[in-house]
Amino acid sequence: MLKDFKEFVMRGNVVDMAVGVIIGGAFGKIVTSLVNDVLMPPIGRLTGGVDFSSLFIDLSGASYATLAEAQKAGAATINYGMFINTVINFLIVAGAIFLMISQLNRLKARFDKPAPAAEPVTKECPLCLSVIPVKAVKCAHCASDLG
Repeated sequence: MLKDFKEFVMRGNVVDMAVGVIIGGAFGKIVTSLVNDVLMPPIGRLTGGVDFSSLFIDLSGASYATLAEAQKAGAATINYGMFINTVINFLIVAGAIFLMISQLNRLKARFDKPAPAAEPVTKECPLCLSVIPVKAVKCAHCASDLG
């Protein structure tokens, strides 16, 4: 059984998946830093420092000034402000990833240009349709003048 497990783990696709998960986790930290440290400060400044995280609906019937007070009291709340923040964060992350992937694809396309097609070395005679060299001025099969 241990031998079977070792064979399973050492398969290429399992190792590749593990590497992908590790790199994905590290990339997630980079994207989170990009959003929180680079993109969100200017967006917060443009929106006048609007913070949706404090918006909530109290379901207990009592009134609380802040979400923290309601949570401290154990009141049931619908935290739609946190949901709005999460959606905005997702849209920013998705946009940043889209821009990064599109730039990577553009860069990859620059390096993956196909080799130019080789010029043909033969052509067909317009009269007898035989294959002749491109530089031929007279057909070897029908003796027609190609010039």
